[in-house]
Amino acid sequence: MKRIAGLFVALSSLLSAQRQMSVTECETAFQRNNLHLLAAQYNINMADADILQARIWELPRADLQINAYNPEDHKILDAKNSKSFEISQLIYLGGKKKNEIAFAKSNKELTQLQFSQLLAELRTQLRSNYYNLYFEHLKLESTQKQLAYMNDLLKAYKEQTAKGNISLKDAVRLQSVVIQLSSDENTIQNEIMGLRQTLKVLTGTTEDFDTQVSEDEAKQILEVQPFDDLDDLKRKALENNADYLYFLKLTENSRLYEQWQKSFNTPDLTLGAAWDQNGGTFKNEINIKIGIPLPLWKTNQGNIEKARYSISQNQKNAEYQKLNLETMVEASYRTWKNHYNQLSQIKTSDMDHLDQVYKGMVTNFRHGNVSLLEFTDFMESYRQTALQICEMKKQIILSAEQLNNLVQTKIYY
Repeated sequence: MKRIAGLFVALSSLLSAQRQMSVTECETAFQRNNLHLLAAQYNINMADADILQARIWELPRADLQINAYNPEDHKILDAKNSKSFEISQLIYLGGKKKNEIAFAKSNKELTQLQFSQLLAELRTQLRSNYYNLYFEHLKLESTQKQLAYMNDLLKAYKEQTAKGNISLKDAVRLQSVVIQLSSDENTIQNEIMGLRQTLKVLTGTTEDFDTQVSEDEAKQILEVQPFDDLDDLKRKALENNADYLYFLKLTENSRLYEQWQKSFNTPDLTLGAAWDQNGGTFKNEINIKIGIPLPLWKTNQGNIEKARYSISQNQKNAEYQKLNLETMVEASYRTWKNHYNQLSQIKTSDMDHLDQVYKGMVTNFRHGNVSLLEFTDFMESYRQTALQICEMKKQIILSAEQLNNLVQTKIYY
């Protein structure tokens, strides 16, 4: 019976264990399952369809004419003695089709850049939330460790207070520390729940999962300094950032549109052939037809003028995006550098000393070598420091991810 109970407990523990995923596994699931990304891919397919449509010419036109009423023989629909047939085809001149196809291809390139930007932003969101979740778990572990000890201590103090051995104010002082730790735990758990929800949507999974980052791996990530100088980062961003490249391409796209609109001022040619049974000079007459509008004025001048304004507008937008991108790269770089320098001032030995002092304070308090006031003051300081160190480490990675997103080439792990 004990074996069965033990087996049941082990099985329950196994089933309740949270599935773990590495960041690489998350990225694979993201590219395979993310519904936003999958939906955006259809925009490229639709752009291909626009290119296909641009290649299609107007259909040939066929006209059949038959007699409605013969006044000589008083016949209705006298098709036997009076009918004609003609066929015609519109011929585009001035490079209209070529320009239309070039414009459609440019639109596809814009769509691809939009997709690349979306991919970069969603991947950054995925990785940022992934490492955010990792450090929130570290915060939770530290908080729960402190809370477990303080709850046991508070329970003992309440028992002694009930017996009159300890004053109520001492128990209340401990209670305040427990309340703060409980509040921290609740805040962190809510944050973890939100991060898990976001990661499930990004990866297209239905189950909650935890991060799979070892302590050595996290240490290695935090210690690297992969960034080049600031000018080189700006250059890479201007070469690779899909959002900026989109605005550059948009200016080119506007020029292609202007060229296409200009071609509409060239009249198109209509070629055809006609057969007439009795209506012409000769019986069974066959004629060739050529038709072209008279170019007495430019019929598309307004659209051409509008396209020119669009070129100027997109050039200004591209200049703005360049300035904005360079500014954002500089700000993100300095933010990462500040976080890195802040953490680098804390030595590994300092972290070890902090843990040693924590253990020492707990031991000395149990032995009565430290007063309650000193102990609670230290616990409050330790609580804040533990949370701040986790937050500092997290911000290093999040700011690095922001730089990766702006430069859009792998510069950080």
